Amino acid sequence: MAAMELRAEHRQAQALSPRLQHAVKLLQMSSLDFAAIVRSKLGENPFLEDEDVAEPAAAVSDAEGIGAEALAETFDAREAMEPPGGDDRDLWQSDQAGGGLRRAEDGEVSAMELMAVETTLAMHLHGQLNVLPLSPRDLLLARVIVESLDDDGYLRTPLEELIDIAPVEPAPTPDELLIALRRVQSLDPPGVGARSVAECLRLQLPAITCPEMRALAVRIVAEHLPALAARDLNALAARLGESVDGVKAACERIRRLDPRPGWRHGPANVAYVIPDVVVKKRRNEWSVQLNPAVVPRIRLNRVYAELFQRHRKPAENAELAGHLEDARWTLRNVEQRFATILSVAGAIVRRQRHFLDYGPMAMKPLLLREIAQECGVHESTVSRVTNNKYMATPSGVFELKYFFSRAIVSANGSACSGTAIRGLIKDIVEAEDPAQALSDAEIRRQLVDQGLTVARRTVTKYRQMLHIEAVERRRQR
Repeated sequence: MAAMELRAEHRQAQALSPRLQHAVKLLQMSSLDFAAIVRSKLGENPFLEDEDVAEPAAAVSDAEGIGAEALAETFDAREAMEPPGGDDRDLWQSDQAGGGLRRAEDGEVSAMELMAVETTLAMHLHGQLNVLPLSPRDLLLARVIVESLDDDGYLRTPLEELIDIAPVEPAPTPDELLIALRRVQSLDPPGVGARSVAECLRLQLPAITCPEMRALAVRIVAEHLPALAARDLNALAARLGESVDGVKAACERIRRLDPRPGWRHGPANVAYVIPDVVVKKRRNEWSVQLNPAVVPRIRLNRVYAELFQRHRKPAENAELAGHLEDARWTLRNVEQRFATILSVAGAIVRRQRHFLDYGPMAMKPLLLREIAQECGVHESTVSRVTNNKYMATPSGVFELKYFFSRAIVSANGSACSGTAIRGLIKDIVEAEDPAQALSDAEIRRQLVDQGLTVARRTVTKYRQMLHIEAVERRRQR
């Protein structure tokens, strides 16, 4: 039996302080997330101020500043200037002004009041439920279903889980919730309230007027949905025992249905990309500059900082001292973050200037290690800087990671980047005969003929990255 032993060991190890760990996390954030963090700091820390809205603080530049008694006197003076009770007619007019159209200072109706209100999917469905002859209990259960729908209009939550959140007594049964679901599914738009894609399409099939086509579409949706997605008409017709033309017509009619009925209502969720750096060509040289829109315009409130330093009492002002230290650290972090981004982006542009001149075909292989050595930072820092950061170029907006790829050696010994190969694959597919689409193996052979030896699985991966369909679907199209 092994004996237990206790001994002491001295070992050196690197450890990141909590503040340094937080700085690393902030460096990896996108500019939008980082701006949100800075805004929260701006609201919490009295020593930080916005440069755009900062007001001169000459009134508090005296040695004693403003005391609590002065603030109380100012508040009392404002109260004395207002009438104690007011007039009922004034209150009525203010209510009317608050409920109706607000007018600008010149008497004109504000343009914001004339904007159309976006109707969400839930609002659209609740409006239909309000005109149905339902009991209060049935109406409430239907509203529970409506509020549980996602943006696509689907019910992703099992009905059993809605029993506990339905605010009715006694608790609803599964049959009651199923009836409420059927009521919601009968509303406009067709297909809303479905629990799967097949159910969503099935709810829209009654819109097909031809009975034979509708019956065939029901069979396809219920039993052969994967074959419909694969567009294998011959195999689908053989399984159904129908003609290829009839199956083709039914499939075309099914494809005109809406698999996301919830998208018809509510504002469209458009994800906008704000570039962190902008690249421009000046005097035949490419230059990089920060996008001013993503750089937080904050500064240290020097008046408050000087007052605090002048009247600080270490025993009583520990919290304010922490705020002041945190404000200075935030400003240093902002400066270091954008200086690192600018340095890395400049190094990338110097290495990939041929891409900016000639396009993706001229992209060179580039590793994180090369940029790290040029900028004098660690590879992990470059990886964090290039994550969720974007560069605006004359050719478009690209993520900084787009410019990195491993080298693929061609037949003549020169190195080629994956981006350039993807550009070649795109050109080959665009130039192919639509009736005789090229397979991945045939695309690979064409690349080999051009001196680029790549595996077929690499061609498949690059084709999928370019969102190019497989050869079977391209041929069917």
